[in-house]
Amino acid sequence: MNDRIWFSDFKYKNKGLLVKKTGAHIPFAWSLFHDVFSWFAFYFFAQSWRIGRRLSGYKRPTIAFFPDKPRPWYFIWPVMHVAGAKIISDTSAADIVFQFDDATVTNNTPPLTRADAVLVNFECNDISKSLIETVFAQAAGYDLGVDPRTYTGAMVEKSELNGAHDGRIIVGPMEPIEGKTYQRLIDNEIEGGLVEDLRTCIVGGEPTIIYRKRRRLDRRFMNENDEVILDRIDKVFSPEEIDIIRRFAAGIKLDWGGVDVLRDRTSGKIHIVDANKTDMGPPIALPIGGKLRATRRMAKGFAHAFSRKRA
Repeated sequence: MNDRIWFSDFKYKNKGLLVKKTGAHIPFAWSLFHDVFSWFAFYFFAQSWRIGRRLSGYKRPTIAFFPDKPRPWYFIWPVMHVAGAKIISDTSAADIVFQFDDATVTNNTPPLTRADAVLVNFECNDISKSLIETVFAQAAGYDLGVDPRTYTGAMVEKSELNGAHDGRIIVGPMEPIEGKTYQRLIDNEIEGGLVEDLRTCIVGGEPTIIYRKRRRLDRRFMNENDEVILDRIDKVFSPEEIDIIRRFAAGIKLDWGGVDVLRDRTSGKIHIVDANKTDMGPPIALPIGGKLRATRRMAKGFAHAFSRKRA
């Protein structure tokens, strides 16, 4: 992949970077430069895996992406290299064809592929917040979404769009704003004045790894973490909760991606509040050792779920 195309993904706007595909805005700050440095350290290791696979003579499955190709900051990029996959452009020749599009609602008509090709995420064409609420209620048996016209008390207003990070707490009842969705406020506060998101990564519809992402209460809706801990799925979730996540992934047809899970400290119940099929990662705040372990675990899941060519 030609690394020079990375820069076309961004545009300078309002003293920051605008991600053209999703509309997300990243303000310039010293923390941004620190994050870039941390990412390049991980990128170096990912490149070494990529070169090592080439030199080893490993018989690699081929993978093509459609309609877009992932940049190195998307989690699939290091994972596929550790798994030994080789990127090609011709979808009709690839062993694996991966639907890759950052948009919230996508046209997932498959391109020309081989009859035996493994298709990834082609049935997942909508990750809007309102659909997530509906599918979660079906999977869990209890609701997350609320009607702002009749709901009394604190609730969260957020954009339907993927990657907006524009959530805010408001008090109902109120008239809804077009393009927004409304959810009950989940009390996911932990000790130390922090909130904890349980970012769960999916491979082949199966919850595979989890990050405990922690940040200050006053920055609960920001994508900036004070601490990230890599943990085991069976250590964080009960078997019943793992089944809820599986049913949710099946409901939105998510083969690969990430879901944001919050645990309410009063009820103890989990709530899936977001899903992403073009997951970035590992998180910048995760130490390099954790990044490497997370990538290897996901690569093992990738090979098991999608690859038909193994060493």
